[in-house]
Amino acid sequence: MHVVIMGCGRVGASLAAALQRLDHTVAVVDKDAQAFHRLNRNFSGYRVTGNGIDRDVLAEAGIEQAAAFAAVSNGDNSNIVSARVARETFGVDHVVARIYDPKRAEVYQRLGIPTVATVPWTTDRFLRMLLPEGVATEWREPSGTVAVLQLPLHDGWIGHRVSELERTTGSRVAFIMRFGTGVLVGQDTIVQADDAVYVAALSGTVTDVTAAAQRAPEESE
Repeated sequence: MHVVIMGCGRVGASLAAALQRLDHTVAVVDKDAQAFHRLNRNFSGYRVTGNGIDRDVLAEAGIEQAAAFAAVSNGDNSNIVSARVARETFGVDHVVARIYDPKRAEVYQRLGIPTVATVPWTTDRFLRMLLPEGVATEWREPSGTVAVLQLPLHDGWIGHRVSELERTTGSRVAFIMRFGTGVLVGQDTIVQADDAVYVAALSGTVTDVTAAAQRAPEESE
């Protein structure tokens, strides 16, 4: 398929190289012709100098035949405007925009433009490398406020109700993976051995939630 990329920074150049390795045709758009020096020396796609929000520039890049469009310049506004032009004017099915400001990401998602919120995503990648397995978040909503993570539990939680776990940790159990099958929980659901418990928590509370789950539950009198 043909893919148009707006922005030839490190991400744009890397994405172009990866797509070409997968045998897709690629056009890269950037206002600065010098930016194309970042492209792999074996890059055989199109280099289009111009503003990625300009329809004529996008047309030169082959947007009318494109199956996908990625806006990865260093400007949030430029990324979202060009993404909307690709989606609404040219009818490109697969469109994504990189957003630096996580507060904007949720707004743009509501406009129907999938976004990659760079700061929360990068934070999660670092956490996956720094923290023990099972602590890093599996998913984070666009604003970065709510995270879903697999909760590492103390063995003492086996046999206790999900509702008790929620009260103790201050999180909300989203689902449980049990014997390889996802289970939606109720307040009376009991934690069983080998359950993988996934919870939703406010991003700033993830450390406290994890610490509470790794302690044995207090036994009720």
